[in-house]
Parts: sequence; C-alpha cells; structure tokens
Amino acid sequence: MKAYIKAISYYLPEKVITNEDLVKEFPEWTVEKVASKVGVHERHIASENETASDMATRASEKLFAEHGIDRSTIDFVLLCTQSPDYFLPTSACLIQNRLGLSTSCGALDFNLGCSGFVYGLSLAKGLIAGGIAKNVLLLTAETYSKHIHPKDKGNRTIFGDASAATLVSTEGFASIEDFTLGTDGRGAENLIVRKGGLRQPKALNDLSFDESGNPDSSDHLYMNGGEIFNFTSEAVPVLVEQVLEKNHLSTDDIGLFVFHQANKYMMNYLRKLIDIEPERFYFFLENVGNTVSSTIPIALYEAQKEGKLKGNVLIAGFGVGYSWGATVLKSSL
Repeated sequence: MKAYIKAISYYLPEKVITNEDLVKEFPEWTVEKVASKVGVHERHIASENETASDMATRASEKLFAEHGIDRSTIDFVLLCTQSPDYFLPTSACLIQNRLGLSTSCGALDFNLGCSGFVYGLSLAKGLIAGGIAKNVLLLTAETYSKHIHPKDKGNRTIFGDASAATLVSTEGFASIEDFTLGTDGRGAENLIVRKGGLRQPKALNDLSFDESGNPDSSDHLYMNGGEIFNFTSEAVPVLVEQVLEKNHLSTDDIGLFVFHQANKYMMNYLRKLIDIEPERFYFFLENVGNTVSSTIPIALYEAQKEGKLKGNVLIAGFGVGYSWGATVLKSSL
C-alpha cells in the first residue's frame, strides 16, 4: 500500500528574537553580518515553561483545524524530538492524551535531529505499508534554545524553536517514494549535549571560553562547525545521487529540492556543489531559523502555499548523529 503526505501545519512560539536583539548582546557583530552569513533575520524561542510536547500539541491542533482533519481517524503518533518532557513516559503518550486521540492509537518518540523528518516519513510509510496504521500523525518538535548557552552567539543566531504536524495517510497530495538513509556515529562528539542522560546525569560545570569568546561547556549544546560542514559537504552530494538512482530519476527530473534549512551559507554551498539552479532550490529560514527536524515540513508547507510543489520533490535531511536521509515526493498538485 502506498503512503502519502496528506496535510502539513506548523507552530511557532510567540517569543521572537531578532538580529537587532542579538547585536545588543553581542555588539562585535552587526545585523548585516548575521543576515548575510546565516540568512536568518529572526527566530522564535519557546517560553521557559513551554516544552516540545506543548508545541507538538499546538501544531496538531492547527493541523486538525486548518485541514479539517477528524482526530478520531488518527491511529498512530510519531514524535521526533531531542528535548522530550521526561525520560519516561514517552512524550507521544502525553500528546495522545492531550489531543483526545483514541486509546487504540499507537504512540512513540524517536530521537533524531535534522534528519528526523525524513526518518519519520520512512517509519510512517512502513506502518502504512505493513497495514499497521492508516493515518499517522508525524510530529517534529524541538526546543534547542534550552540547550544553548546564553553567550553562544554562533548557535543562538542559527537555531529557532518550532514544531510541525504532518499527516501521512493512504491518500494525499504527494506520494512518498523510496528512501536512502545513512548513519555514522563516529561524528557523535561534533554535535552533542553531554549533560542530562545517564552517561552524564549531573552538570560538569566545566564552562570555558575560547580566544573568540565562544563558550565550550559539557552542560550545553556543543557544535564543531568546521567538522559538521565537512561531513555535510561529503555526505549530501552522495546522498542525493543515491536517492535519485534508487528512484530511477536524474537531477533534471526534480522540480524542487527541499534540503534541511541549516543556514544560508551551507545551503548555498551545497546547491552549487550539486549544481542545482537557484529556482529549483527552496529556502525558508529568514523568519524561523534552523528549527532542526521541523525545517523540511515547514519549508514544504510554505512551498505548497507558493504553488512550488509540483512533480518530483527531493527532500534531504542531515546532521547530528551523524545521520542523514532523503526521499522523493511525487506531488499531484
């Protein structure tokens, strides 16, 4: 049985941090420098008591209202997050209850970052193909802002908080075709939050600053930007080539490429490296930032509004893990 994307909605927290706000905290930077390098003008930040499950619930309610979805038809909830409410219970179980979904509904969390939406589609497709579910609510929700040190100007310019709700069903506007997925755990140390899990449950309080004033702390998000860039440059062109081959397509057969919206510089570099024309490469991060697992569904939502989801759409996610994945969506729009 084929699986389709039927509908997408997303939620952004109310609090907004603009480049002007950040420059007040980091006067050595300028608004123009942040905008030109990162491509982000503002980002939404979860409030102190707002969690990933709160945002995923709000995105789901928007999905039901915006697209006229009957919640009683949902028979599985998949939540992708790296900032769950608790170790246990599973946040997807909390969401099932808050949304008033049937108790015959399956629910589980999975922990992935920027490849999470693509992996989630693969899981949802498997549930439908196996006859286990007919309507899968795929949720992506992240509050990376809670992991970032206040003095970490690099990561604070890039990341924003958001959630997206995608209904994967037996019918819809885009069929989900074949996948290429990959993992290389050797890169784990290059994008990591060490504190909080059972390996390192207590704060290490080992904060230090490099010569540029950037914080390095086991208790907060650490990203080795250079190594992440090198990984992406090597993995993504191969990923695109492999997923095209798997779907018996060429680059010319793709109407739109929707990559994980990491930052403007990296995306432009990848676009040129793979030789994709600007008009076939979609950007949507100026007013939301890098929202981790939600960047692709948010971009798909906006591209659909603009009438750009036509024919074959190649989506690709890549990042923390290392983890990467891609598939082709065949749009009927």
